[in-house]
Amino acid sequence: MEQQNLPEVKVGLLGGTGLYQIEGLKNLQTLELETPFGQPSDSFMVGELEGVPVAFLSRHGRGHRLMPSEINYRANIFGFKMLGVERLISVNSVGSLKEEIRPRDIVLSDQIVDRTHRQNTFFGQGIVAHISFAEPVCSVLSHHLYEISQELQLTVHPKGTYVCIEGPAFSTVAESNIYRQLKAEVIGMTAATEAKLAREAEICYVTMNLVTDYDVWKSHEESVSVELILENMKYNIEHAKTIISQAVASIDKIESQSCLCRQALKNTIVTSPETRNKETEKNLSLLIGKYLK
Repeated sequence: MEQQNLPEVKVGLLGGTGLYQIEGLKNLQTLELETPFGQPSDSFMVGELEGVPVAFLSRHGRGHRLMPSEINYRANIFGFKMLGVERLISVNSVGSLKEEIRPRDIVLSDQIVDRTHRQNTFFGQGIVAHISFAEPVCSVLSHHLYEISQELQLTVHPKGTYVCIEGPAFSTVAESNIYRQLKAEVIGMTAATEAKLAREAEICYVTMNLVTDYDVWKSHEESVSVELILENMKYNIEHAKTIISQAVASIDKIESQSCLCRQALKNTIVTSPETRNKETEKNLSLLIGKYLK
């Protein structure tokens, strides 16, 4: 499908464990996209939420078919870019690494520690770029979600460090305690990869982390299990959907607020023009075309 034939949307929604669809989408279209990086996790559900055009994608595929390491993150983020998405709200299930962050809380992480070893860049194959990643999420979009959660009187933490592990196994007790020594707040398996790719795609990205458990560091608590995660996730998912709906409905409020996300690739390409791989340049034209003119 060619890009010019696609509907134009500005807000993307990326669902994780327990969030495989968004109710209330009107004028719904189902789109199968093919990107230069292959196929995304599932078809994109494109429609209107609160009168605003949005695109929803299930990160693990509907029915939860894909492990964190099997997800084609590059195709997912590039697909959102093909649809014109400028702001991406990601929902993730996480474990808490701190006593005061309780199961069924929500954390809007502002920092990330990446412990994975995945394809986490669109570049390579003859073109090299080095993005700034000191602030890995969009502070403007994150603050917007936090203000809405405060109005709803929900327990949402405005900051926190997210440790991203490879998975699919959960941590050992020793690993969990090491991450606690690093003073991280939550642990998950997906956000770091998405955040890096979203920054390269110049998409404002925020991760809304739904706390399901205390990982395994808290010895007198029930150890993390799929059953425990799903039970707490079911409780929290409705809150997340409410925040998302209100955030989308009022997205125009932050339209005039500036951030650096949308020019993240400016002056980052270090490969000289005469040595750039032309096929890679063509594949990345949606991302870098405006900087090559």
